[in-house]
Amino acid sequence: MAEQFIIEVEPAKPAKDGKPSVGPVYRSKFAKDGFPPPIEGLNSCWDIFRLSVEKYPNNRMLGHRKIVDGKPGKYVWKTYKEVYDIVIKVGNSIRNCGVEKGGKCGIFGANCAEWIISMEACNAHGLYCVPLYDTLGAGAVEFIISHAEVAIAFVEEKKVPELLKTFPNAAKYLKTVVSFGEVTPQQKEEIEKFGVSLYSWDEFLQGSKNQYDLPLKEKTDICTIMYTSGTTGEPKGVMISNNSIVTLIAGVKRFLESVNEALTMSDVYLSYLPLAHIFDRAIEECFIRHGASIGFWRGDVKLLTEDLGELKPTVFCAVPRVLDRIYSGLQQKISSGGRLRSTLFNIAYARKLQYLKDGCKYHEASPISDKVVFSKVRDGLGGKVRLILSGAAPLSSHVEAFLRVVACAHVLQGYGLTETCAGTFVSLPNQFDMLGTVGPPVPNVDVCLVSVPEMEYDALSSTPRGEICVRGDTLFSGYYKREDLTKEVLIDGWFHTGDIGEWQPNGSLKIIDRMKNIFKLSQGEYVAVENLENVFGNNPVIESVWVYGSSFESFLVAVVNPSKQQVEKWAKQNGLSGDFNSLCENSKVKEHILGELTKVGKEKKLKGFEFIKALHLDPVPFDMERDLLTPTFKKKRPQLLKYYKDVIDTMYKDAK
Repeated sequence: MAEQFIIEVEPAKPAKDGKPSVGPVYRSKFAKDGFPPPIEGLNSCWDIFRLSVEKYPNNRMLGHRKIVDGKPGKYVWKTYKEVYDIVIKVGNSIRNCGVEKGGKCGIFGANCAEWIISMEACNAHGLYCVPLYDTLGAGAVEFIISHAEVAIAFVEEKKVPELLKTFPNAAKYLKTVVSFGEVTPQQKEEIEKFGVSLYSWDEFLQGSKNQYDLPLKEKTDICTIMYTSGTTGEPKGVMISNNSIVTLIAGVKRFLESVNEALTMSDVYLSYLPLAHIFDRAIEECFIRHGASIGFWRGDVKLLTEDLGELKPTVFCAVPRVLDRIYSGLQQKISSGGRLRSTLFNIAYARKLQYLKDGCKYHEASPISDKVVFSKVRDGLGGKVRLILSGAAPLSSHVEAFLRVVACAHVLQGYGLTETCAGTFVSLPNQFDMLGTVGPPVPNVDVCLVSVPEMEYDALSSTPRGEICVRGDTLFSGYYKREDLTKEVLIDGWFHTGDIGEWQPNGSLKIIDRMKNIFKLSQGEYVAVENLENVFGNNPVIESVWVYGSSFESFLVAVVNPSKQQVEKWAKQNGLSGDFNSLCENSKVKEHILGELTKVGKEKKLKGFEFIKALHLDPVPFDMERDLLTPTFKKKRPQLLKYYKDVIDTMYKDAK
């Protein structure tokens, strides 16, 4: 390996006593002289905020768009000191309700200033902040309240009715509910029947007459329990300590300084990815640490670009789904802009792409095209974005390459889990050869690959592949009340992620598979399904694909969400009539798409049994409404199997 960005800290270990072999332990070259030391005076999440209030009391901290005469206006801001004063009041009111250090406080709703204020009040008094999130549905909200024994919950005004559905069961633990806005007399009456008090935001703040001392907080104290949307079984409560978040912040600081992209107090962030997930929570903690500004979106994806234009953020975090949307929107604009404009665009694009591939630094690759051709894309993101960070799921390479050329910003892909406190790997600016990878490890963790013989992944081969394992202070403290599950994944200080990675020659890592997503076909061949879905999904005619193989059959079948635009275009060229739904039923369309999949399979030299032999076209994309996806858009395979059972049985019957 031509190591550039990682250094070996421990040698590889061969297979022994039935245990698989383990590749060398690596860490970031930015930590070659040791991990960054803890930041002075930062022992807890509360310190992150408290120190920034002392340092930057008048900086703009939290902003939202004021609605004037039904129209959204400019962002209005609360300073760090103004937010601090409200946090102290909220904290006193919480304590007034009899909730002490170590108590559990739920927060339920879309990102907003009140969300952060409630979270900081938890941090101040050493309470466990327990996000409840809407995409999990009422059953899961009730499960989390009962499982975590949530005593007080803060709730977005429009979510109050949804929370009411969790009673009477939730009332066993939950005694106080506070709305981020107003409450109706009927709601109060309804909830009081269960012996629970309901307050509006202003009313709750009035109850803070008593002053309470802030308890002492230790690094090892838990600051949040984040329930992850499991692709199987019930949600698991991931316990994250103060130390995890504080360590992460030191690592992010070292990383950004090492690549000359340090955060400063003039940075601006658009908060729209759910604060209930670790990705956004970790980023916002980093912004608070630097006295920077956080503006909230209005809660509607269709209005996101408008909010971007008004806020003008400098850092934009996204999940692939959002970036895919931006990519499709731009592609449509280019093709509808007339032949001359799209030719000019394509020439500028090809030229800059070549310069980047040749190792040119981002801003030197094509400054004229940036000004003349690509500045419109930049303006679409507000005009000031310097870093675009993608996380939570793999970003397809064609979208990443496109954005790297046209966005006039560094596009970085990261990888991490709730259990590793978000960022564990992140690609580096100006390294075009890291395209399609998640980069090297961040400078506060050690990483190794463990061989998975049954999937033929060998951590000691010339192309090292295996299960990604992580060690370091950012790791979680365990699953709440589930020591059995904790022991399965935390072994001798190493967290086993269940994801399969492949080291690249430059020390970056590529995520290629998931351990649980393998099944055996009837002839005894193992199939790594995620890998195949990535191969087949990289075709413009396919929006999404789910591949399945029964262990009683010798071949694979698939359910495809085809691209409406592409299918209608092909149908028109081939003289087929009918709307999109009926085209999805049409055998000629099915044949065409199956042919496309076979073509891709041949190009990628797939093995015979990895080809798709039959498929079903569903015009309705996989969604959360039918419980086919998790809130982070990962496929729920057991649910997909249940939902499409009849379709699959038919495909197997007809294909023989």
